[in-house]
Amino acid sequence: MKRERTKEIPLHDQIKNHVTKENEKETFEGNFERVISTGSTLLDLAISGGRIRGGGIPLGILVEIFGPSGCGKSILLSEIAGNIQRIGGNIIFHDPEGRLNPQFAKLFGLEINEQNYTMPDLVTQVFKGVRDWQPEGKPDTVNGIFADSLAALSTDLEMENKEGDKMGMRRAKEFSEELRKTCRILKQKNYLMVCSNQVRVNMDAGPYGQKYISPGGESVGFYSSLRLRATKPEKIYGKARVVGKEIKRPIGVRVDYEVFKSSIWKPYRTAPVTILFDYGIDDIRENLQFIKDYTENSMYMLGECKLYVSVEKSIDIIENEALEDVLKNEVIELWKTIESKFNSERKLKIR
Repeated sequence: MKRERTKEIPLHDQIKNHVTKENEKETFEGNFERVISTGSTLLDLAISGGRIRGGGIPLGILVEIFGPSGCGKSILLSEIAGNIQRIGGNIIFHDPEGRLNPQFAKLFGLEINEQNYTMPDLVTQVFKGVRDWQPEGKPDTVNGIFADSLAALSTDLEMENKEGDKMGMRRAKEFSEELRKTCRILKQKNYLMVCSNQVRVNMDAGPYGQKYISPGGESVGFYSSLRLRATKPEKIYGKARVVGKEIKRPIGVRVDYEVFKSSIWKPYRTAPVTILFDYGIDDIRENLQFIKDYTENSMYMLGECKLYVSVEKSIDIIENEALEDVLKNEVIELWKTIESKFNSERKLKIR
């Protein structure tokens, strides 16, 4: 009886199949079954536009937003928290500096109350609260924890005016201990934690060291899956004619946000964000400007439709005609086209 010969797969195909399977393995962090918008289309794309259409922040990770004073870190936190509430999610907002008030929060669709708002003093209070939290809702409910800002948190030693933490060593140690325990919980329970932090001049940097650092030691940066660094804000002025005279007033700021570190997609993408003081993130303005800057258009346009030379009048058309989603989709497609030009087409390495 003849033994049936097993069909052999050529060595080249075996290697190719092996590489394909290895390449299909998940190598990034974060749960992309649900993503949370920052409120800025361009920032969402910079964060993870290559992993999911439209980008955004995945669940199950720690995010640090750091930068100088006045660059809109608190506003960005509030926008993200408000977006979680809009989809029926739960939030806890830790406010060590006690600066967030309900009226300001409502600008971003953020509702705060006695149940979801705290003013902690200590590092341990914030992170132990994450591990002990029992949010309501179904298993797929989105849950977010926010802390504004980590730089304001202290330790028992400091609060009791005891010596022994003059160099901040105890605080750095507590951040490291608490983050190590908490990041596991974030992943296991699919929580999103977003924290703001200040930047300080690093006096010990030397000529080749990092000029600016964020407080809390190196553990915050180490355990964060995503770090967003804000640049110094640039003032935006509005003009009005009153009693025959033109008057200028600052109405907001424009800040560039850089994906300084990312374990969820590619780092070092940047996005401009406009923040108006009495409105929040002006996504329409930046989307219109993006299309104008990266096409041959000499005026603001949407598809083949000409809007205005003035951005303010163009914004009015978009809002009055409810074209926000159309505009956003055009920005996403243009961004994808640009990004595709920088994708590597080199042959995969075979080990």
